[in-house]
Amino acid sequence: MRNPIGNPLRSLALAFAATALVAAALPASSLATRVAAPTCAPPPKPGGGGPTNPPPLKPTTVDTLHQAYTCLFDRYYGGPKLDNRLVLRAAFAGFTQELQRRSKDHPVATMPALTGDREADWAAFADVYTKVTAALNTDAATLQALAAATMRAMVASLGDNHARWDRPEPDANNPEPDPGGDRMTVKAVGISGISVHPEDKAAKAPLYVTSVEAGSPAAKRGIRPGDILVSINGHAPFVNGVFVPSALDPLFLNRDAPVTFRLRRPTNGRTWTLTVKPAEFVVFRPEISAKRLADGVAYVKVPGFFGGVADKVRAAVEDLRKAGTITGVVLDLRGNGGGSPREVTRLLGAFAHGKVTSYFCDVHDSCAANRTDDTVPLLNLPFVVLTDRGCASACDDFSAAVKSLGLAPLVGSRTAGVVSGPGEPYFLDDGSVLGLPSKHHRGPGKEIVDTIGVAADHYLPMTAEDLAAGRDPALAKALDLLEG
Repeated sequence: MRNPIGNPLRSLALAFAATALVAAALPASSLATRVAAPTCAPPPKPGGGGPTNPPPLKPTTVDTLHQAYTCLFDRYYGGPKLDNRLVLRAAFAGFTQELQRRSKDHPVATMPALTGDREADWAAFADVYTKVTAALNTDAATLQALAAATMRAMVASLGDNHARWDRPEPDANNPEPDPGGDRMTVKAVGISGISVHPEDKAAKAPLYVTSVEAGSPAAKRGIRPGDILVSINGHAPFVNGVFVPSALDPLFLNRDAPVTFRLRRPTNGRTWTLTVKPAEFVVFRPEISAKRLADGVAYVKVPGFFGGVADKVRAAVEDLRKAGTITGVVLDLRGNGGGSPREVTRLLGAFAHGKVTSYFCDVHDSCAANRTDDTVPLLNLPFVVLTDRGCASACDDFSAAVKSLGLAPLVGSRTAGVVSGPGEPYFLDDGSVLGLPSKHHRGPGKEIVDTIGVAADHYLPMTAEDLAAGRDPALAKALDLLEG
C-alpha cells in the first residue's frame, strides 16, 4: 500500500528506490485508425527478466484512454461490478470541463447515449472525443491537457484513494534519485510537512508547518515547525472555517516560483511576511531513529513501512537493551505514509504471534486473511503507538490491527483512513502508469478502515503551540501509560 498523500518532498524521499515514471504529450488518434485497446499488464518484477521502465514517451491518445478504460474493468478489484456508463460520464465531464476552462468548448461535445454495453459505449464516447479534438485544430499541449483531464476524471470515478494515474513530465526540479544512493537533490521551498492534507474533509484551522527540510530555503529563512501559515501567496487556507485546498498549490505545483508566506509564531504572537525562493538542496532517505527515554522506555520513530523496517525496529530496540534495561516501547507512527503490507505483518510479529492482522477482499467479499509473521522473534515488551492524520495506508493497517487486537493503546489523533488496498502499477502505451488496487482492505474484525481511519484511544493531537514550544503531549501520555 503506497503513500498517496503528503507533500512532494516527503513523497520523493519515501519513493527513493521507485522506478521513475515519465511521459510526454499529445494529439488524439483518429477513429478510423483506432485499434483494440492494448493489453493492460503490470510491469515485470525486478529480476524477472524484461524491462522495468515505462515505454518510450508518447502522446496520451484516445487509444491510451481506451487502454485505461479496459484496465479498470480487467484489473481493478471492483471491475466486475463497475457501471461503464458512470465511468464514461465522469470521463466526458472531465473532458468538457477542460474544454470550458480553456475557452474551447465545442458544439459537437455532447455526451452520447449509452446502453450499458461496455465496448459499444466506448466506441460512441471515442467517436465524439475524436471529432471534437480533430475539430479544435489546436496545439499539442492543449490536446495533452484534454486527454489528461479525461483520464484523471475516469480514474476519479472509482472513488478509490489508491487508484491513480501518474504521468509526471520530465522536470529539472524533480531529478531521479541517485541509483542505490541515500540522498537526492531537489529544488523546492523546503516545507516538508504541514498539519492538513488537501483531501482531509475533517481539516480544521489553523494550517501550520510540521517539518522543514534541513538546509532548505525555508529553513535558512527561519521557518520552523509550529509556524502558522496565515496565507500563501495572499490566499488564506481556510475561509469561514472551510479548508481551501487550492491555497496549497504554490507549495506543490510550480516549484520554480517564489512563494510569499504570511506567518504567525504561536510562542510570541509575532506575525510577518516572507518570500522564499526555491533552491536546490539535498533530501535524505528516511530511516527509523531510536533513543532511550526515562525509565528505560525505547522511543522508535518509524517514518514508513519500507522494506526491512520491521527488522530495523527490532534491532534498534535490542541495541538499546544492550545499554540498559528496556521496560517498554513507544512506536511513533505520526506522519508515516505507509509502504509494504508485508512489513506490517512482520512488525506486528515482533509484538504478537498467531493473530489475524487484516483481510484483503475482492469485490464479492471473498477475503483472504493476513497474519502476524511468527518467524519474527517477540520483543516481549509492552508498547504504545502514536498516531495522527498523517498515518496512512500501511500505517492505517498497522494501527487498525493494534487496536482491534488489543495489543496496545493508540495515542494522538485518528489515522488518515487511506487504506484502500494493495495494488499494481500498469504501464500504458504513452509511458504513463495506472495504479489500481487488486484487493480491498478490511481490519482484523473485517471492519472498514478506508475513508474512516482508526480513532486514538487517547485523543491528544499535536497543536501548533505544542510544536513551537517543543512540547509533545502524546509522548508524555504514552510514557504515563507504560509506567502505569
